[in-house]
Amino acid sequence: QVQWVESGGGVVQPGGSLRLSCVASGRIESAYAMGWFRQAPGKEREFVATINWNGGTTYYTESVKGRFTISRGATKDTIYLQMNSLKPEDTAVYYCNRVLTLGVPGIPPSPGGTWGQGTQVTVSS
Repeated sequence: QVQWVESGGGVVQPGGSLRLSCVASGRIESAYAMGWFRQAPGKEREFVATINWNGGTTYYTESVKGRFTISRGATKDTIYLQMNSLKPEDTAVYYCNRVLTLGVPGIPPSPGGTWGQGTQVTVSS
C-alpha cells in the first residue's frame, strides 16, 4: 500500500493557523479520494475532511466547517489541510489516508489504507 507522510503540525495559540501537508512516499498509480482524520487524547480517531480524486468535491465534519479547508496539490501525491481559527478542542494527532467513501452526515468516510505516524497539532494559550 502507498505510504502517506504527514507534516506541518506544531503548537499554536487559539485563533491561530496551521497548514498540514500529506505526501505519498512513493509512486501512486492513480489519484485517490483522500481524507484527514484526527485523534485527541482519550478519544477515538475521527474524520475531519475528505476530498475526491480531482478536488471537485469536499466534505467536512461539522465542527471544522468554515475554519478548515482541504485541497489537493498540483500533483496527485499531495494533500493539504489549511486550519484557521484554531481552537483548543482541535488539539490532536492529525492523519491522512486514502478513503473509499467521502462520507455523508451520520456516516463517516471509510479509510482505505494504512495509518502513518501523523503530525501533532496543539492549540493552547
